[in-house]
Amino acid sequence: MKIKMLENEYWYGGYVHEGINQPIGKEDTYKVDLFLNQTPNQVMPLFLSTKGRYIWADKGFVVTFEKGIIEIGEGVELVEGKQDLKGAYLAAMADHFPFQGNHLSMELFRNPIYNTWIELTFDQNENDILKYAEDILTNDLPAGVLMIDDGWSDYYGKWSFNKEKFPNPESMINKLHEKGFQVMLWISPYITPDTVEYRETRDKDLLIKNENGKPFITEWWNGYSAALDFSNPNSVAWMEKQLEKLSGIGIDGFKFDGGDSLYYHEDNVTYGNVTPDEQSLLWAKFGEKYALNEYRVTTKAGGMSLLQRLCDKEHSWGDTGINALIPNSLLQGITGHPFSCPDMIGGGEYLNFIDRSDHLLDAELFVRHSEIACLMPAMQFSAAPYRILDEVRFESIRKSVQLRQKYQIIIEDLVTHAKETGEPIIRYMTYCFPNEPVEQIIDQFMLGDDVLVAPVYEQGATGREVYIPIGEWKYGEETLKSKGEYLYFASSPGIPITIERVKS
Repeated sequence: MKIKMLENEYWYGGYVHEGINQPIGKEDTYKVDLFLNQTPNQVMPLFLSTKGRYIWADKGFVVTFEKGIIEIGEGVELVEGKQDLKGAYLAAMADHFPFQGNHLSMELFRNPIYNTWIELTFDQNENDILKYAEDILTNDLPAGVLMIDDGWSDYYGKWSFNKEKFPNPESMINKLHEKGFQVMLWISPYITPDTVEYRETRDKDLLIKNENGKPFITEWWNGYSAALDFSNPNSVAWMEKQLEKLSGIGIDGFKFDGGDSLYYHEDNVTYGNVTPDEQSLLWAKFGEKYALNEYRVTTKAGGMSLLQRLCDKEHSWGDTGINALIPNSLLQGITGHPFSCPDMIGGGEYLNFIDRSDHLLDAELFVRHSEIACLMPAMQFSAAPYRILDEVRFESIRKSVQLRQKYQIIIEDLVTHAKETGEPIIRYMTYCFPNEPVEQIIDQFMLGDDVLVAPVYEQGATGREVYIPIGEWKYGEETLKSKGEYLYFASSPGIPITIERVKS
């Protein structure tokens, strides 16, 4: 089927990882295959237009945008007449991924989240984790959710603390709680071969298999592992039992990593005869029951009770680093993933930190990343800013956190609103102002309907131009009466340009 694009129509959707390359207009050429999630981030089989149209196919589809002509295959649903981008999103959400019974903990959106990955990588251990938490408080950052990342257990599938690195895990957890932290643990759906747990899960028929009936061994970023089959209720029960033991010693929630569609195969033999995308979705559904959770990659998980982070970004300026944070986070919201986090501040690609000594890290980039993140739904540190930055730069980080605290009630109200309605927490300008020429603005955003946020993201910049929609706005003590125009604002590092709508 061929669809003619309307005058001044723009489209958004598909892969969150592609937010930096959207929207798609009449002059663009763009093709995407949504039959299998081929990225390390979220995907929905959905495209939405600023003219109130949307395209959906439950099992995915291939779509081609070619100079004003959209081509889709048979069985793909085209819905029209929903007026604008907001109307198209609300209609698609109501029909295909309604938000129901969301119970995500507000702690994920209150104070910053702290992740131990960049500081400790695979050397997670009790003493350094306690020191990390204590240093956070000593440097006047607030306690929040603390995620203990990969490396705390002996191997994958043995979900208990390594006894040498964690001689007293329950005591450690109690100390973290006493300091005001809630504690999450990194978990994956993989089982290290040639272990007791591998033999147990193999013999109980809990693993995904090859066509020959042998356990399927997948290659992922940490090597080779067997994979639990989450289409099997017994596999789900086995994993629940492992996590119950951890919850019993005080663990509050889990970071669910892995489960990428690309790490499964089409010819896998599974209990439920599921596809790679369906297996990935079952991993997401497994973690949804935990009020404290985090996912980096999901397929068709719009509307679910999940905190969904952008995938690891490079410690760099440009489209693979800081430039992608706002566009990709905005696309998360409009594809049903409003409870989002723009990666770990400074970048989550740990090789960037290992390959450079601290003095070669870009302090300006680190501060601007914090500036971008501070008014997004969730804000997450990993590399300790007080260790990497001088006092002047670190004070800019503190200001980011303080600004978040100023807007905390608004953020929490928007989280609650998103749980009830599915509406994005941070929104494209065109979502809120459909009658203004803002369709292609993807480097500033609305926090709800009334707070305009415009971080600086270009290296060396001391300010930026911001589009101010028609109406009366408040910038600090200054009142702005805009006809719909760009204005230049100077920037203070760590503090995004923040302009509030004056309600009539």
